[in-house]
Amino acid sequence: MSTRVMVLLAAALMVPALLTGCRQSADNGGFPKADRDVAPIVSDSFSTEDVRDRVGEAEEVMRMAGVARGMSVADIGAGEGYYTVRLSPLVGPRGRVLAEDIVPATRDRLAERVGRERLDNVAVKLGTPDDAKLPPKSFDRIFLVHMYHEVTSPYAFLWHLREGLKPGGEVVVVDADRPTKRHGTPPARLMCEFAALGMAPVSRRPIPGADAYFAAFRIATPRPEPAAIKPCTA
Repeated sequence: MSTRVMVLLAAALMVPALLTGCRQSADNGGFPKADRDVAPIVSDSFSTEDVRDRVGEAEEVMRMAGVARGMSVADIGAGEGYYTVRLSPLVGPRGRVLAEDIVPATRDRLAERVGRERLDNVAVKLGTPDDAKLPPKSFDRIFLVHMYHEVTSPYAFLWHLREGLKPGGEVVVVDADRPTKRHGTPPARLMCEFAALGMAPVSRRPIPGADAYFAAFRIATPRPEPAAIKPCTA
């Protein structure tokens, strides 16, 4: 058989595999679709850091989350790094902070800031919209601050995310109590989507002085297979 024929045959055999890969990508790997709006990403910063500092948002959220020295924490959808740079001194030199974003240019700017401010306990990572790509069983706290309403595939996102928690670790969500298309997440919807992934709430309360609430979740049941996830409908 000639080399040219062998190449053509190999290409023909690859077509079904490529089509299968496209179908798997199109149906989101078997995860259910979110029956709700998704807010667009309009900026890599939620508000100015001075404004947020004046209401003491980060300090209060980190206190509620029980962040302590020596902890390993992840800041998902870190943007310009508002929480990242405040978590770094709180966990101290023996602690670790992983800052993740899905926009390469944003990730690069944050990495430059981390280097400029000499935050030696911070690593910066690029994730994808449905997978933050966290190392398994690595984090005491995983922060989702003013970003959950922008998650396009919440069931796939949480399916991957929960594996990054250490035993007894918590996912911390900060969001506004308003519809997702208005850049918020109604608490009932948040509870339902986390419950669908076997995550139970351990705390939920308003954040004083801020138009937002705090919620924390722990793993309560084994991770379901994607096809077994029951999506929220209300």
